[in-house]
Amino acid sequence: MVLGAAMLAGCGASAYAQASAIPSAQAAPSVEGANHGRKLIDQMITALGGDAWLHRTNWEIQGRAATFYKGQPHDGAPQFEEYYRAEPFGERINIISRYGVFFDTDHKDISEIFTADNGYEITFKGTQPLPAKDVEEYQRRHKHSLETVVKEWLQQPDVVITYEGTSMVSRHLSDQITVLTASNDAVTLQLDEGTHLPLSLTFQWRDPVYKDLNTDVEQFDDYHQIQGIMTPFTITKLHNGDMTGQRFVTKVTYNATLSPDMFDPTHLLEKKK
Repeated sequence: MVLGAAMLAGCGASAYAQASAIPSAQAAPSVEGANHGRKLIDQMITALGGDAWLHRTNWEIQGRAATFYKGQPHDGAPQFEEYYRAEPFGERINIISRYGVFFDTDHKDISEIFTADNGYEITFKGTQPLPAKDVEEYQRRHKHSLETVVKEWLQQPDVVITYEGTSMVSRHLSDQITVLTASNDAVTLQLDEGTHLPLSLTFQWRDPVYKDLNTDVEQFDDYHQIQGIMTPFTITKLHNGDMTGQRFVTKVTYNATLSPDMFDPTHLLEKKK
């Protein structure tokens, strides 16, 4: 059973969002709306930390995470450690557990490593690929993450940004923006009207088997300034309106020196003594 991907839920091309299936994504934006949308994106980047946010090379995150099923939380909120490297891409999640039961301990029993094209579960016994469905979910979320939208989508020549007015998100008045690629992939951002910090990110995708249109939402709250970068310490994930995961960050470090072994799926964990 995949633990980290479910807790921290960051697909194959056939299952990626197609904004052509979303009626609101098909309307041609006005020039004024597009200009205002681009201006708000620039204000968001500045609010997040400007160059300091844009040029992060890696980060380490510690905290606790909880998962939910049909709106009900699973027992406990296990500790996690997340290590992210921008180039070459890699992410490692250390989970503090034993035999699938989470409890307070200094031992890291399971790690999950995601590369550009696969995912692996690592223990002291060996390495095995994660189930394809879990790798696809991780890749789908990464493809639609705020990091990817800003650093990749906005650099594409035919990207369209539309400003769609104001709305309320968790009692915050927000500006709503949609970013649409030439391949009809879309992400909608809600930005705090006062601070311009992102409050939520939403994208849709069609299930490759059942053909249902799914909606994934990531909400950001409790921002703290860390090394000049505004960092959300509470992140909530929803799928089709149901909460699926929530994490509470306790410590963040940016641009530290990370060993390449941390992102090497063949580097096993040490056996507990």
